[in-house]
Amino acid sequence: RGLATAADSVTIDLGDKAFEGYNTDVPSSQVTLGRDEALGIYRAMQEVRRLEMAADSSYKHKLIRGFCHLCTGQEAVPVGVERALTGEDAVITAYRCHGFTYMRGAPAAGILAELMGRRSGVSKGKGGSMHMYAPNFYGGNGIVGAQVPLGAGIAFAQKYRGAAACTVALYGDGAANQGQVFEAYNMAKLWDLPVLFVCENNKYGMGTAASRAAANTDYYTRGQYIPGIRVNGMDVLAVRQAIAFGRQRAIAGEGPMVIEMKTYRYGGHSMSDPGTTYRTREEIQHMRSTSDPITGYKHRLLDNGVASEDDLKAIDKQAKKFVDEELAKAKAEPEPQAHELWDDVYVKGAEVPYLRGRVPEETHHY
Repeated sequence: RGLATAADSVTIDLGDKAFEGYNTDVPSSQVTLGRDEALGIYRAMQEVRRLEMAADSSYKHKLIRGFCHLCTGQEAVPVGVERALTGEDAVITAYRCHGFTYMRGAPAAGILAELMGRRSGVSKGKGGSMHMYAPNFYGGNGIVGAQVPLGAGIAFAQKYRGAAACTVALYGDGAANQGQVFEAYNMAKLWDLPVLFVCENNKYGMGTAASRAAANTDYYTRGQYIPGIRVNGMDVLAVRQAIAFGRQRAIAGEGPMVIEMKTYRYGGHSMSDPGTTYRTREEIQHMRSTSDPITGYKHRLLDNGVASEDDLKAIDKQAKKFVDEELAKAKAEPEPQAHELWDDVYVKGAEVPYLRGRVPEETHHY
């Protein structure tokens, strides 16, 4: 429950189950935000979901090929993370990256065009689903867990330069057992780097339940000497609050934090996975009906008098119309030409004399 005030803001109590702490205090469960910000969060989650729905449909119509990992059901994480950061902060994640790319400022049409391999894509049509970038967004990384030490490196650069900024390095529960994750923890704590290690625990690493892969599924405790917080990752305000809390510590010089977001993906690990061979349809439906991040947030807005049902329906329609228009733009774009495959391998002026192709006849001379 919250109380709308004359200042057109609302204070919402997240409840006592939003956070669990390990060797640290937890963020306040009281969140105050203005009406415009509250509705902006709702709009952003709807746009991310519509974006992923458009990608799903395009893949099924064979407009998108290859790997494609959707975040449908997990929208509260990219939206909540971004709402706690500034443009000077950095984000790096794994390959379920479309929502983060969009929230970091990449245009929806550019994301969809990249998925389709079109020239106007955010990586010029040459990266695809796993390799997307935006200002202070370092991907989109295809190697499991590899982005975690890279995130520590970005945070090292921020500290070295004296920047009042932090890095959010995200990885899944499936990557949490990687040795390089623990190596990054160690270095980050040794140097008190301004990095938030965020584990998106959606309960399954590909088709393996977390409990079958990890001896300790309390991922927020696995930094040992690094404090941690477990967060209800289906609650966008809890995500926002936790990241803001960790960021404040980090830029104050108090070092890294491990933050576990308990979340859930409705679809399979990727488009090639039906997602129902290792869990039941009933489980998926139960999560949709009881924990959906958009529906839950919608009820909060209605209960606190922030918006009416008609207000939210209008936003829903606008989000659908917006993504439909962005999808149409992406479909109209051409594919890159063959000679463009050789571009952007090296910074201009730093090229090697030539690059080999598949056969000697394909050797490219700069």
